[in-house]
Amino acid sequence: MLVHMPRTRKVGASGKYGVRYGKRIKDRWIAVHVVQKQRHKCPRCMKPSLRRESAGIWSCRKCGLKVAGKAYKPS
Repeated sequence: MLVHMPRTRKVGASGKYGVRYGKRIKDRWIAVHVVQKQRHKCPRCMKPSLRRESAGIWSCRKCGLKVAGKAYKPS
């Protein structure tokens, strides 16, 4: 029986690139990706529910606030 083991245990989300592009570039990409995907604090309701909709557009899932910010993290 073949058990599927994830190949991203050490490299995280950059494992989808395999052996391409080099370690340094993938490490930089991981740093940006982690900050971009995490939940940030909403400026209105102060709950950690601000998430990225698209580049520069952030929306709160609790109060519905839409904010324009930076591309990878709200300002």
